[in-house]
Amino acid sequence: MKEVVQLDEGWSLGYEAESLPARVPGCVHTDLLAAGLIPDPFLALNEREVDWVGRRAWTYSRHLGGGDTSTELHERTDLVFDGLDTAAVITLDGRELGRTRNMHRRYRFDVTGRQGRLHVEFASAYEEAQFVRLITGERPNVYPEPFQYIRKMACGFGWDWGPTLVTAGIWRPVRLERWSTARMARVRPLVTVVDGRGGVEVLVDVERTEQGTDRPLEVRVSAGGVQARAAVDGGRAAVLLEVPAPELWWPRGYGAQPLYDLDVTLVDVTTGRQLDTWHRRIGFRDVELDRSADEHGTGFTLVVNGVRIFARGVNWIPDDVFPSRVTPERYRTRLRQTADAGVDLVRVWGGGIYEDDAFYDVCDELGLMVWQDFLFACAAYPEEQPLRAEVEAEARDNVVRLMPHPSLVMWNGNNENLWGFRDWGWEEPLAGGSWGEGYYLGLLPRIVAESDPTRPYTAGSPWSGSWDHHPNDPAHGTHHSWEVWNRRDYAEYRDSVPRFVAEFGWQAPPATATLRRALPGERLAPDSPGMLHHQKADDGNGKLNRGVERHFVLPSDDFDRWHYLAQLVQARAVAAGIEHWRSHWPVCAGTVVWQINDCWPVSSWAAIDGDGRPKPLYHELRRVYADRLLTLQPGTAGPVLAVINQSARPWPAVVTLRRVHADGTVLAEWALEVTVGARAVHREAVPPELQPDAASAKEFLVADDGALRALHFPVTDKDFAYPTPDYDVTVASAPGAGDGSVEVVVTAHTLVRDLLLQADRLGPDAVCDTGLRTLLPGERVRLRVSGAVDAGANAVRAALFCVEPA
Repeated sequence: MKEVVQLDEGWSLGYEAESLPARVPGCVHTDLLAAGLIPDPFLALNEREVDWVGRRAWTYSRHLGGGDTSTELHERTDLVFDGLDTAAVITLDGRELGRTRNMHRRYRFDVTGRQGRLHVEFASAYEEAQFVRLITGERPNVYPEPFQYIRKMACGFGWDWGPTLVTAGIWRPVRLERWSTARMARVRPLVTVVDGRGGVEVLVDVERTEQGTDRPLEVRVSAGGVQARAAVDGGRAAVLLEVPAPELWWPRGYGAQPLYDLDVTLVDVTTGRQLDTWHRRIGFRDVELDRSADEHGTGFTLVVNGVRIFARGVNWIPDDVFPSRVTPERYRTRLRQTADAGVDLVRVWGGGIYEDDAFYDVCDELGLMVWQDFLFACAAYPEEQPLRAEVEAEARDNVVRLMPHPSLVMWNGNNENLWGFRDWGWEEPLAGGSWGEGYYLGLLPRIVAESDPTRPYTAGSPWSGSWDHHPNDPAHGTHHSWEVWNRRDYAEYRDSVPRFVAEFGWQAPPATATLRRALPGERLAPDSPGMLHHQKADDGNGKLNRGVERHFVLPSDDFDRWHYLAQLVQARAVAAGIEHWRSHWPVCAGTVVWQINDCWPVSSWAAIDGDGRPKPLYHELRRVYADRLLTLQPGTAGPVLAVINQSARPWPAVVTLRRVHADGTVLAEWALEVTVGARAVHREAVPPELQPDAASAKEFLVADDGALRALHFPVTDKDFAYPTPDYDVTVASAPGAGDGSVEVVVTAHTLVRDLLLQADRLGPDAVCDTGLRTLLPGERVRLRVSGAVDAGANAVRAALFCVEPA
């Protein structure tokens, strides 16, 4: 049987004349940080002080003894690296084993019978990129860093939400694999469902030792209580299992997520000895991507097990700029937060990494569909050597690694590069040179078709499906909506109905406690040094301020108020887009918010900040991504009520509409009884007598159905005649709380718009169970807060914010 020995101990990192303890998996930055040789680059302006780290060479080393690689018990010993970041020369006892230039690949070297000092010498990523650029020639991109010349996590070179921290190191596990006769070099399970019957075709590539060349071998497979076997012929075997009536895997909200153990064993037929084993969990489901043309353009609708789905999605970036620090527990925490926000699809964005299997394992369990980008983003990529061979090897490696996961529903060729070629002034400087089109429309779809034909592939995001239409045409395929954030008011999300909104979003600062940790001792202000350093977007604060100014009076010297309003506008902006686009299902078949998470403490589009604290946007996602949603949408003849039901059962809704004066007086009332079918939307024009008088600036519209509420204000907040908010606050131990939670009860005496309890102001670990709430006079809301046992009414009141009169 194959023996595996992990090599996570005994490594050292060369620094100047010293030898530092090194953690593997890890990277240079984390080792230097642990040794106290660099400051924490996430704090204050320290990012600038560690720029030198990414610009020099580094060497990791450890000893391999004779016993590690001896041939006494096994014929062959391989040294296996799951991830090397990035350009490296590997030597053992002074002899070169090989060279690498790709962070996203696995590497294997034969070290049978060899011993001595093992060195992994990393070149500066900048030097490697410059070397490749001299070979391939210049290519345009949207950032002043050379990330398209090296197969490395692009966002480590800095992004409009991320720091420039260019890493090097052994970032994924390394091990010795000792084996005899043969091993399974590649296992590809093709899982299908046809007419209720599950099929698993397991394709196995086998590598043999010299001694095992002529040995008869057999592959045995079991799943779902069914077993099958096949002989190895010419280094390959194909085993077909048929599982009758398997339980289907469903996205969250559509059904359960049953997972089946798939076990594959390689056996020496002569001796009956097991040579190698392989185990994964699989799920039975069918996934299609409906890109049919219709009267609205070209669709883009995910269909799982025959059910058409409005995808409630988020974009995912690496959860740490040092990805080796992201543990399975951290993946589970962040993805649990994601699922709890009502999300059913996570897009793994192309400027990051192919995540660890732990990420996809959790998505399998939670029913989070994964849209996986190949790793190309916002740049023209050379298609010449040495990059082309690296791209092909990387794609084949990761398609095979990830294909067992039922949560993986789609492969995507790139992020914004097809759009960039058309609109971002690339054609002239390229002068006919390669830029990546051959990858997205040729190489990658061919690899997916050959290796993983059970899943759809799309060439890019955005992409209209062909060059017959503009790549970002909202009527065709996927669309990225960035003009609104960059130049317009969020109300303008309602101006179009794209077929699928794969990116859109609005910025806000992180939680106050996150800022105070990241900027110790700084007097916080929107333009204070640390705040500006932790704002990476071009004119980010200008866009934030203009977004606030369109609706509120911009605070001049009140940071807490500015902070609240910026977070409020983010939540409202994203909600405005989702509510509008969901109300137009099935023409629009999905929204993927940019973004769910952050990789460090920063002002960004994230719903969960870099310290893992939810922003108000997070709670708003829970509301607008719920199965049932009420929304009031502006229309040419007045507001339109949309009753949205994404559940599997009809919704007998009773909606009460009230036209309300700013002082709380109900001016008119109407009840609508309607049954909305499963996965359907009902739209109803609001009767004229219910429509608020915009000229008075004192009337608004409320729609209620049980716990659901929708609001429509005909004018901006700064033009509405809000009363001075008046409410009472009481605090008591939460009923039945064994965790020391407290219950905050807020009772409104006036209209209280968008009340928010910023729990982290009560303590850095305090969390509130809800976000923005609007109360009418006489209404009360109960808020549960954990992590703030000693909080009193005065402290709670100081942490409460709401909209105030202009």
